Amino acid sequence: MKKIIGFLLLTGLLSSLAGAPGAGAAGNDPANDGGGVMARLYYQGHGSFRLVSAEGVVLYVDPYAGDGYDIPADIILVTHQHSDHNQVKLPARKEGCVVITEADALAGGAYQSFSVQGIDIETVMAGNKNHNPAQCVGYIITVDGISLYAAGDTSTTGQMAGFAARELDYALLPCDGVYNMDLAEAAACAELIGAKHNIPIHMKPGQLFDRDRAEAFHAPGRLIVAAGTEITLEK
Repeated sequence: MKKIIGFLLLTGLLSSLAGAPGAGAAGNDPANDGGGVMARLYYQGHGSFRLVSAEGVVLYVDPYAGDGYDIPADIILVTHQHSDHNQVKLPARKEGCVVITEADALAGGAYQSFSVQGIDIETVMAGNKNHNPAQCVGYIITVDGISLYAAGDTSTTGQMAGFAARELDYALLPCDGVYNMDLAEAAACAELIGAKHNIPIHMKPGQLFDRDRAEAFHAPGRLIVAAGTEITLEK
């Protein structure tokens, strides 16, 4: 199991903005914005990110790295129990916050689906030589009609070939080449999955974000989002 790298939990280590459409300031609170708000993704770094729907429903995936945990959560998703993915005490929580872990997602030995406050969550396969598929999952999350594949820690899976028919909007793919697939395999998975936008994450052990590795992710629809950057989600 990977150990927590303490400095990943410090705030403000990397606040450089990605050159992506819809990038916004990290300090904005999208859950409290006025009219005309669209769903947003805030990349905290490593494998951690936050989603906020147009209605202000807040969802965290694999809390561990970076900052931005002050907006109270409605939903927290955990892909597996490695300590750099399961720090569920980090986000502030609203009353009634729903926490879904891989144990819930694999209840009864089947991939489960959930619907919480208008956000649909479908469990999918994840795993590799370092991650037991019986103890790890990914999620396909649909928020405001936009679909995102949160791959978790994984390499190529048998389900990925079927994702292209779903015309996913975003895929967030690990590519560290140590605990997960490398850049070349991640790019091949992006081709297989066929999402419109492919975001490299979990790029280098001990780092929130690695610009050089992100630039070396040669995938169709590549979208580089630096740690500490928020983007507006688009179809």
